[in-house]
Amino acid sequence: MNKQAINKLTLFLTGLEQRYKDNIDFFKNISFKFKSGNKEFAGKVWADADALKLNFNTQTEEINIEKLSKKISQYAKDYDSLAFTYEERGTTIVIEADDKNVKMRTENSDKESDFAKIHSDSPKISNRDYYIKVGQADELLREIGILGSNNKVKNNMIRKYNQIDHFVELIDDIIKELYKKNDSITVLDCGCGKSYLLFVLNYYIKEVLKKPCYFIGLDYSDSVIKASKKTASNLGYKNMEFKVTDIKNYIPQRKIHLVISLHACNTATDEAIAFAINNNVGAMVAVPCCQQEILSQYSFMPFDSIIKHGVLKARMADILTDGIRALLLEALGYKVSVVEYVSPIDTPKNLMIRGEKVQEKNNKMLEEYRNLKKMLNIEPTLEKLIL
Repeated sequence: MNKQAINKLTLFLTGLEQRYKDNIDFFKNISFKFKSGNKEFAGKVWADADALKLNFNTQTEEINIEKLSKKISQYAKDYDSLAFTYEERGTTIVIEADDKNVKMRTENSDKESDFAKIHSDSPKISNRDYYIKVGQADELLREIGILGSNNKVKNNMIRKYNQIDHFVELIDDIIKELYKKNDSITVLDCGCGKSYLLFVLNYYIKEVLKKPCYFIGLDYSDSVIKASKKTASNLGYKNMEFKVTDIKNYIPQRKIHLVISLHACNTATDEAIAFAINNNVGAMVAVPCCQQEILSQYSFMPFDSIIKHGVLKARMADILTDGIRALLLEALGYKVSVVEYVSPIDTPKNLMIRGEKVQEKNNKMLEEYRNLKKMLNIEPTLEKLIL
């Protein structure tokens, strides 16, 4: 290749060196193919532990990313053309070079899906425009057990698939709002379990929205944290960490932008919400479970003839618990919405509380909260946890 083409090639490759540094957690590999006459000479670059390895002409060597452009350009002097492919999660960059032209293009790593055709016999599937699509997210869906070996959603996982996709739908606007103020966001899951929702969000934010992101999963169970780490390794999701700890003992080492907590029992939901408040987190999403604290505390004389029935008192306690949480969040400057997460037919614990920090303390709402607390004769844990 001539000098002019090599200079342009070097410029493009230098840009990829910087991209690698900025997106190191998302890097997959590099492949390249030189051509001379009718002969082709292939090479590749991949990450091995903390180093990059380059293989070309039967030789393998460790290479620093800053030397990659120089190395490839040196090779190019001896050949007629080059096809160079840089792959990271969600994106493929292709450089094609010869003496006449050097051009670069970006391809999104999305495949056309036969989704509707495959599942035309299932109205639960075909009538929904999915955020996490079969055909595009096959690797993820297979790893978390949603997709079978026939590339179809397993019959016993259709409901689960709908739930995780609906979760993404319900917080999509929150995620996009966070990116208006941040180049990258960190998501913390309190009580992450096997972290399926974290993996789904990781895929959606990085490979659909094409945004940089980081994820932290906390759980007190060593076995589920080990399972989460294994899944992350299998998927090649390097922008994740998992810790065996309780949210009460966790001290973040980086700025957290979104806190999620799903089905945390009783006051564990309050601990997650309090963490978001105390650490000035921009947004939080909680799906509470097992509301017991207010049930054992509250009384309200006008309702005595109704809540004398235990089941009605318990249901009222559920509503009061989440209502009090929402009101206190509003008093502290959050824009709050309470929505159904899944159908009540699936589970009665189906409410999602979404909060986005939009202003400072709202004294009027705070006074409403205090009056309601006094009226109901309750002392909510959430208030006690807020610094």
